[in-house]
Amino acid sequence: MLPSPRPAATIPALVPRGPGHQFVLYGDSCSGVPGAPHERLFAAVNAVVRRLEPPPEFIVFPGDEVSGLTADPAELRAQWRHWLDHEMAWLDRAKIPLWHSTGNHTTYDVMSEGVFRDMLPHLPRNGPSGQNGLSYWVRRGDLLLVFVHTLWTGLGGEGHVETEWLEATLLAHGGARHKIVVGHHPVHPVNGFSGPYQREIGPEHAKRFWGVLVAAGVQAYVCSHILAYDVQVHGGVLQLCTAGAGTAHRMPEGVEYLHCVQAALDAEGLRCQVLDMQGQVRERLCWPPALPPVQAWRTLAPGSQDAGLVADAGAGHLVALRFRATAAASGISAAQTLFCTYRRGETPLLWVGLRGPDQTLTVLLGPQPGRSPHLWWGMGPRPGAEFDIQLLIHTAMGPGGIMVRTAEHEPWSSLVAASPWGAERLAWPERWAIGQGMKDDADTPFRGEGLAVSLTIEGHLQGPSWVGTGHPPRRLV
Repeated sequence: MLPSPRPAATIPALVPRGPGHQFVLYGDSCSGVPGAPHERLFAAVNAVVRRLEPPPEFIVFPGDEVSGLTADPAELRAQWRHWLDHEMAWLDRAKIPLWHSTGNHTTYDVMSEGVFRDMLPHLPRNGPSGQNGLSYWVRRGDLLLVFVHTLWTGLGGEGHVETEWLEATLLAHGGARHKIVVGHHPVHPVNGFSGPYQREIGPEHAKRFWGVLVAAGVQAYVCSHILAYDVQVHGGVLQLCTAGAGTAHRMPEGVEYLHCVQAALDAEGLRCQVLDMQGQVRERLCWPPALPPVQAWRTLAPGSQDAGLVADAGAGHLVALRFRATAAASGISAAQTLFCTYRRGETPLLWVGLRGPDQTLTVLLGPQPGRSPHLWWGMGPRPGAEFDIQLLIHTAMGPGGIMVRTAEHEPWSSLVAASPWGAERLAWPERWAIGQGMKDDADTPFRGEGLAVSLTIEGHLQGPSWVGTGHPPRRLV
């Protein structure tokens, strides 16, 4: 057993604001081999979990506990024994339950599915036919946790998941205030890493699967598999990916990091803090976002002008824009600016507009001069039709934090991107432009009619943050 004295320095855990739950999420340690590099890294992440005060009420591990992927069942069992009896010996599982989902390193064929069942006999046997001990649900008061098997051999293996039992289970527990579904594979690509079955749930299951979550009012789908911390939202349901428990060698250097996620859930929503191996908070999430009514947003004058706006650095902000207009007629493919921000002599830092024959809604972030901007996109307006598009830029949510909705009470959905970073790199510039590019009316103008733009910036945890000053622009976070 590795030496693991309880560290003296505690880490304050987020706790519910009233009745609720507080817990830890982390996955993909790929350990279980004595003396291997992942053992040391997993121990470092565990040391951070052990410093949380108060301790978590339970832990969710969305797969790939051990290295696995062996044809020898004895070797696979030995890895599990080392993981459970040595690497996780610090955890009193009678006081702090540890619940697992299956993963591609642990349940890759019929043999390994059997070993998973045998090594984790405490998991409920209330899943669908053929999946007892692989898929299951847990009820903790007003919280329902549903664990799905995204590699079921009976349906085709990796990237395959059933949905009928999931839907029935969510309906049977419709009275639960909080619902979280856990599985190994993402449904929506993470950081641009896309590949049906191998990197996310296969397309013949994905739409149906996500539709079930939205219809049942699930708050979050927790997954791992892609070595990153990532959060995005689709139809109002979060996809939270945490795969940083020990597999560091394939993480994008300088972007992702080993981590665990500590979360608190209550009537007001979900809050998370992402802790690195030193116990430092690297990222935060507070969901759902709190915005004032759209009627209270500030109306922006058309044309190019000084921004006259600065946001306090370090707070984490919500930047919301509303665009109302009549779209250009069909046949327009040139870029059309709705809103852009820039510094004199540089390309736009933020550009929001329509591009291509379908007038696709597009967001470009270019925080570093001389480097290509990163692109987000989503469905745009119908040619010639009136539209009302609301764009939310969440500066603490990474690439999934650029979202859109079409009405004030509609759910948010993240735009599609292939970036490992998001608006956390955004800074307020000297100037902005409405309905035109940064040069003049001839530079990518909006070609529809009646464009009206309004904006609000809210402190993520602090409230409104408008400061009309002449100070130099500062980073949002």
